[in-house]
Amino acid sequence: MLDGTEFGRLFENFQRTAFRLETLDLYDVEEEREEFAAFLAGGPMPPEWSDNPWVRSMTDLGKTVARVHVVTSPLTDYLRYELSAYPGNITAGETIGIIDRADRQVAGLPDHDFWLFDDTDVYRMHYTTDGKFIGADELPAEATPRYRRYQEIAVAHAVPFAEYWQQLQS
Repeated sequence: MLDGTEFGRLFENFQRTAFRLETLDLYDVEEEREEFAAFLAGGPMPPEWSDNPWVRSMTDLGKTVARVHVVTSPLTDYLRYELSAYPGNITAGETIGIIDRADRQVAGLPDHDFWLFDDTDVYRMHYTTDGKFIGADELPAEATPRYRRYQEIAVAHAVPFAEYWQQLQS
């Protein structure tokens, strides 16, 4: 199982595409704790929220970064925080879609997160029950077609983030 540092190196090495399916309503990310607390207190968010430099570091190289986040309304405080940062990711070039379980049930998706790099390399993400990242397992090549199908299902059923966010704010 890859730890966070080892997994992070994958973003330096993929050639064309990175796709993520997110399924949790809470992620416990140590590096976000202070920022999350500021968000809950109504404080200002850092400048990178307007144009995410991590995403930009990949898209400026012509790479495609995309995700579909499966959420449940009403959103948790953490999801309100995370989704509030998505416009900056989109500005930096990421494509983001949302599937809200309160609006639709989508059959055929896994109940776990994964990343699919270059349509060939799949990494299943592992988290504790409270959303802390444990590590990622590279899945065998035979699993790739199944995960590409998961990606197709997720993208086909996702609402573009801007549309979802506008509806949520109304």
